[in-house]
Amino acid sequence: MARIAGIELPNTKRIEAALPYLYGVGFPRAKKILETARVNGNTRVKDLTDEEVARIRESLEKLKIMVEGELRRVVSQNVKRLIDIRCYRGLRHLKKLPVRGQRTKTNARTKRGKRQTIGGMKKVLTKT
Repeated sequence: MARIAGIELPNTKRIEAALPYLYGVGFPRAKKILETARVNGNTRVKDLTDEEVARIRESLEKLKIMVEGELRRVVSQNVKRLIDIRCYRGLRHLKKLPVRGQRTKTNARTKRGKRQTIGGMKKVLTKT
């Protein structure tokens, strides 16, 4: 198994489809990385030589692509900065509401979480 940026890539997949397993690398960026490293994208991960894996790692550094922990840290720092300066976007993050102008009267369930039911609020019918 090839290990790149601390992630084990699946052996049975083509390297072109396995690179997006890294956080911060999508399909187009994977193609660019392989083009820079001069590695055929149709090669299976288990068939890669150590030299090819090293070239892929070098191309990640050469293209200055942030992946995995480094990218996650930068994203969380950006969100924290927005919260600290108390801007509108930071307050939306703080309240766990949609940040980019989506409606919240209905929907927004993904961001707000599962709806909480409040027990004991039903009125009891009394006979008169």
